[in-house]
Amino acid sequence: MDISFWVVQTLNGLQLSMLLFLLSIGLTVIFGLMHFVNLAHGALYAFGAYAGVSAASFLGSYWAGFAAAPVAVAAAGLVLYLGLIQRMRKAGPMNQVLVTFGLIFVFLDLIRLIWGDFALGVSEPALFTGRSEFFDVTYPTYRLFIIGLGVLVMLGLGFVLTKTQIGAMIRAGVDNDDMASCLGINVERLFFFVFCFGCALAGLAGAVAAPVFSVTPEMGIEILIPTLIVVVIGGLGSLKGAIAGSLLVGFIQTFGAVIAPQVAAIVVYALLAAILVLRPAGLFPAKGA
Repeated sequence: MDISFWVVQTLNGLQLSMLLFLLSIGLTVIFGLMHFVNLAHGALYAFGAYAGVSAASFLGSYWAGFAAAPVAVAAAGLVLYLGLIQRMRKAGPMNQVLVTFGLIFVFLDLIRLIWGDFALGVSEPALFTGRSEFFDVTYPTYRLFIIGLGVLVMLGLGFVLTKTQIGAMIRAGVDNDDMASCLGINVERLFFFVFCFGCALAGLAGAVAAPVFSVTPEMGIEILIPTLIVVVIGGLGSLKGAIAGSLLVGFIQTFGAVIAPQVAAIVVYALLAAILVLRPAGLFPAKGA
């Protein structure tokens, strides 16, 4: 195996890591800020993929689906929050798990009712079609776009969370929501916006993944376990933790699949077990999580 093989696998690892990051950052911030276990996050990702494919097909442009998917999933998040999540926030983790686990199957059936039980797909945008060449390596341009988008979202969130007032309010809410309320922060409104924004990121991840993977009703269930592993490894409510967890899981899955496919899944779970034993709060937990 020459150097180009390892470069391609590294890029594959980065692409998977960025996709996991887009999903896990919304889940981990909701987890850290609201202490709410939203297992329906993967189903929202699948809903975003279907909404993106439909919008792209109806309007004849990939970018229409790219823009519509986060908006559609944020709207679904708004309905969920006002109709259910707000009432369940104080119900305890077991009730939250049971309710959001049930929501997975509600979304699954809704998707089947609206779009049927068939795999859908959408073409890559013309701007990122084909393969790019650099240093004797050829790589799909669209996957480079996913890597770039993930890095862009990462930098944007890092700036918002560390350099802006809204970021300071979110960090205060994650650290101690009661104290944040005493300081005049409207924590309930903050919860609402963070929940909808986390849902929008799940929709964005679905729209971005649609040209690479088959869009099926089960895609939300398949991605849920790796996303939860990323959140647990990285630590709740932490941007740094979501980055570290996504990179670890993405690279282990990618390199494990080509080097030792028989044990790749075991390595991920072994790492998860080791983290839970040595650092139960994750590698980079938020202070209040």
